[in-house]
Amino acid sequence: MSQLLLEDETLKIISEMKDKSPKRRFNEAVDLVVLLKGIDLKRNPNAKINEIVELPHPPKNKPIKVAVIGRGEFALKAKEAGADRVLEPEEIESLASNKKNLKKLAREYDFFIAQADVLPKIVRYIGPVFGPRNKMPINLPATAVSQLPATIERLKRSVRIRMKDQPIVHVKVGSRDMSPEEILDNIRAILSLIERKYEDSSRIAKIYVKTTMGPAYELPISFTKRR
Repeated sequence: MSQLLLEDETLKIISEMKDKSPKRRFNEAVDLVVLLKGIDLKRNPNAKINEIVELPHPPKNKPIKVAVIGRGEFALKAKEAGADRVLEPEEIESLASNKKNLKKLAREYDFFIAQADVLPKIVRYIGPVFGPRNKMPINLPATAVSQLPATIERLKRSVRIRMKDQPIVHVKVGSRDMSPEEILDNIRAILSLIERKYEDSSRIAKIYVKTTMGPAYELPISFTKRR
């Protein structure tokens, strides 16, 4: 876990954010914004981050939903493992007759898993919709069906970081009803990935935390950890 943040000060700021941000009638998400420096994404597209990160504490405001595409034992195991929806490839083909149906499917679920030998048969249907939304399924061979429960459980605890045209990471790290300690643990998981990606914590210029509709609060970086 990243030790980039000053723990005591960060916990105070997260508490202040929770206390001072305007109250809503719903359980707001808590977002992390990380500004990076010295990274030219136009010259080096490989510097972009597009990864899934498992969080120590899943946000409580909106459960992460996982859909599985497969058939036979794969589909049965997915249902038993708690997949939020299981679709057979024929169902995907049927949905593809109306592009709006596929768009709705992509919006409704956070992650997709597909039986590897099924994916080539449906990729031409889902690719144009799922690809731009970063929702292409994770491949899992039918022979690895025993891994489905662990994969689904991991994804239900995860968020995806996707950097676009600017060296900025903006990702959900919790919900307002979580403790400052839980939110900090999740922030550290995200920062750890960023530090591993660039192998240089000094690339991290600023770190902010905010409720979805509230103001941003800057978090204190421990400069001794950046050498």
